[in-house]
Parts: sequence; C-alpha cells; structure tokens
Amino acid sequence: MACTSGLPSQSQLFMKDYGNTCRESESKPESDLHESESFPSLLKLWEQIREDWLSHGCDWTKPGFRAVAIHRFGVWRTGIQPKLLRAPFSLLYRMLYRKVRNTYGIELPYTVKLGRRVVIEHQGCIVIHGNCAIGDDSIIRQGVTLGLRYLDRLTEAPSLGKRVNVGAGAKLFGNIVIGDDVNVGANAVVLSDVPDGATVVGIPAKVVRAANQTTPFRDVSEES
Repeated sequence: MACTSGLPSQSQLFMKDYGNTCRESESKPESDLHESESFPSLLKLWEQIREDWLSHGCDWTKPGFRAVAIHRFGVWRTGIQPKLLRAPFSLLYRMLYRKVRNTYGIELPYTVKLGRRVVIEHQGCIVIHGNCAIGDDSIIRQGVTLGLRYLDRLTEAPSLGKRVNVGAGAKLFGNIVIGDDVNVGANAVVLSDVPDGATVVGIPAKVVRAANQTTPFRDVSEES
C-alpha cells in the first residue's frame, strides 16, 4: 500500500535541493562556477596542458612537453588557499621539477611567465631564469640559456615576444627585450634588444635581416 502521509518523499526532497542548487549556480558569476574558494580551475589547467600537448606533436613522452606541463601545474597550485592545503601540491611540484631538471636537463621554474603553445624542442642544457617572459608560440631548443648578465643584478632577465624562434645553443643575457617574430641564430649571444621581425646571429649577436627584408645585409668588413 502506498504511503499516504503528508511528508514529502526522499526523491521529492532531492529534487527540491537540486533545483535550489541549480538556481544558486545560475546566479553566480561564471568565474565562481569554475573556481572554488580553495582551488583554482582544474578545467583551465587541463585545457592549457592539452594545448601544449598538441603543440608538441601529441607526444606526451617528449621532455619539452613534460617540462611545460609541470610548469603549468606549478603555476596552478599557487592559487590553492590556504597554504596548508597547498603544501602537498607544492611538494609534488618540487619533486616533478627536480625530476625534469635532473633527468632531461631542462630548468623551467614556475615563476617564468610562459605564453601559450610554447614549444621546447629536444632536451639538455636548457636554463631559463625565473624572471624571464616567453611569448606565445615561441620555440626554445637544446642548449639555450636565458639568464643573467651581471652577478649584481640578479633579477634582470630576458623578455621574449611572440613567435620567437631561438636556435640551438643560443644565449640571451640581461634585461633585454626580444621583439615578436624574431629569429635567433644557433649559438648566438644576444646582449641587447632586438626589434620585431629581425634575425640575429653571431657573438655578440648582430642583426643580419630586418623585418620585411628579403635579402640579408652585406658584411662590408669582409669585402675590405
């Protein structure tokens, strides 16, 4: 016999609570729907890592992809509050960071301002200062150093624009700005700012091709 009491059933209570929850969610800003008070958005982290995976040829075994993914995780965990709750994630990040550094020779601290779809080609002897900035769609290859020029200026580091192509073994030192669409030749040592669209080679690096130029500059010193 069906219950005829005036009390609501469990399913009715559930539907009522569910409806209230939905209405509360609709009234919240979109940012609150993705992030709680304690944890930043896991969805955003996953989207970043997926984009990096695609940029690295859909190969999760590449050391460059692993280094970038751990960097994203390191940045993500800084949004966890309070610090006590963040502690185990920080411990995991440090372990993974050291694993990539010691195994693959890639130093990419979480403090680096890393743009979207940045690709680290190959592995070995890649050192990036924690105050560096690397723009979207840039490429970093093996043997590259982005670091200090003077030991008494520990916070000065290079800033790379978008779509910067850094050749193997290149060294960029000091508080310099590398413009968008710049090509840095292999083993070049860059000590000064580089304008947008330029190509630089040599030690110290010099501009051999400016933006929108189809032929390289002549080196008149070789003609004399």
